[in-house]
Amino acid sequence: MDLSVSHLLDIAGHSPVLQGGAIIVGTFILEDAATAGAALAVQSGAVSLPVGLVSLYLGIVLGDIGLYGLGRLAALVPWARRLIPPQRQDRGRAWLERHVFKVVFISRFLPGVRLPTYTACGFLGANFSKFVTAAVGATLIWTSALFAVSLRVGKLVLDNLGQWRWVGFAAFVVAIVLAGRLAARAQETE
Repeated sequence: MDLSVSHLLDIAGHSPVLQGGAIIVGTFILEDAATAGAALAVQSGAVSLPVGLVSLYLGIVLGDIGLYGLGRLAALVPWARRLIPPQRQDRGRAWLERHVFKVVFISRFLPGVRLPTYTACGFLGANFSKFVTAAVGATLIWTSALFAVSLRVGKLVLDNLGQWRWVGFAAFVVAIVLAGRLAARAQETE
């Protein structure tokens, strides 16, 4: 079953609601690829700019809230709570109380740290409104920047590669995903 953003957008046709839903689903699969794919769809005229951007923002923030929620659910499981001693949970909770906005905001820009950070925020019961505010702010900045770059590359690809434009854009999406993976690995080795 093909779950790429372009395939989902093909299924959605010209319905803005279905297009938005396809983009939101795409963000749950792979955010950066969904962002690049939505930008190409906007650049080609298949999706309107407001539908593309608003759907990206909604999907990414909903995914972030979902990660927080998974952490909250894990905190309800007795064996999971036992993995971290109560005094360490208390110290982590106190530290997050002071730093949750900064931690969540910065983690948006560091490859590979959102999953553990956002689920830890949920597990430790970080302030939800600060969490969401930081997630929304960072998403607006990061996604807008990646979307703008993808629009620019999409225009170059559409203008210069003719029938090969999809190969060029697929290579761009793969490059974005690989760059994120390489940055995450480099960060792990430090």
